[in-house]
Amino acid sequence: MPTYEYTIRTQSGAAQRGTIVADSVQAAAAILRNQGAHVLSVSPIKAFEGANSLLGKIKELNNGKPNQKHVLDFTTQLAVMVRAGINLRAALEGIAEQTQHAGFKKVLFQLKQDVEGGKQFSEAIARHPKLFNPLYQNMVKASEMSGSFSKMLDRIAAYIGQQIETQKMVVGAAIYPGIIGTLAVGVTIFLLTFVLPRFGAVFEGKEDVLPWATKFLMGLSKFMVANWYIIAAAVFVMGGAMYAFLRTEVGQFWADKAKLSIPVVKNMFRSLYISRSLQTMGQLINAGVPMLDTLSITSDIAGNTQFRGLWKKIHASVKQGKKITTVLGKDNTLPRAVVQMIAAGEESGKLGEVLDEISGFYQKQLKDQIKAVTSLIEPIMILLMGSVVGFIAMAVILPIFKMSQLVK
Repeated sequence: MPTYEYTIRTQSGAAQRGTIVADSVQAAAAILRNQGAHVLSVSPIKAFEGANSLLGKIKELNNGKPNQKHVLDFTTQLAVMVRAGINLRAALEGIAEQTQHAGFKKVLFQLKQDVEGGKQFSEAIARHPKLFNPLYQNMVKASEMSGSFSKMLDRIAAYIGQQIETQKMVVGAAIYPGIIGTLAVGVTIFLLTFVLPRFGAVFEGKEDVLPWATKFLMGLSKFMVANWYIIAAAVFVMGGAMYAFLRTEVGQFWADKAKLSIPVVKNMFRSLYISRSLQTMGQLINAGVPMLDTLSITSDIAGNTQFRGLWKKIHASVKQGKKITTVLGKDNTLPRAVVQMIAAGEESGKLGEVLDEISGFYQKQLKDQIKAVTSLIEPIMILLMGSVVGFIAMAVILPIFKMSQLVK
């Protein structure tokens, strides 16, 4: 929706300027009048300044879509301003005016407009589920009922910060193997398509004395040079098909199963999903969110099909009046020690505190496992890359030595 600049006269008689997001000038004026203001002027922001202009569109594309880092900064600022006694509407307006990201600025002005229209903050953020997930919405809703809004915002900010840090660690662990793997593929293609063809004239007519490895690589090289466009198209199609498959339920199931089965990374991913699930559940329980809603949100945020299925089973069991550990005791997704601690927390009535402690332990364990995986993958990737390049080099050098001995 377009953004408009307005000038109004407040009940005290002072002139006040600001911006508002609305469908039209008439809609913007109507919103302002409904808030009890005397509208002096409403005009669209100039083309070169607005987010709907070409320059604004280009800037918005360069900035990318709003992400959880923007939500974290917003939540932290809002907690500070609310704790300082600033009312929610003024706090939203102040943060929106200081926000540099055009897309997120729109969202904040929309939140301000909804709050001014009489909606609860939890209802306003529910209109933006991609930025404010169900956990955020339910924790805010719980704080609105309990009157601990600023403290809850601090807790939400801490949770989002922890999740962002975890995501950075996991992505960082995958960057180095990705770079080495790309280099290995690139070097192999370069050797097969640019280096080996230069030896074609040297080996021509001497096929009988060439080792099998050299014959294989020379044949592969000729095929790649002659049919590179077919190979490129095939790789593109296969990559697209794999991407489409992984987005299906079956593909996601097998991908998630592989993460928990591959020896090198399975412990790392298990710690990641346990930490994420239990931290989410602990935060919601401590916030006073009902157990059924807590389990439903935990299953959505789990991040893995196997863990999602576990929390859905527990949700169905609790809905029937059973305890959480009724399902956990029959399932091997979580370690026995974790199940025992959850059972103790459930019996003592301190389940939220127990879940926070367990998730903290697995968060530390995740950091150690990421370091271990990174240090283990590094020599493996170097060994694989060296083996491929060494095989190609030996397939070229050995025939040359053999032919030189025949000449002697």
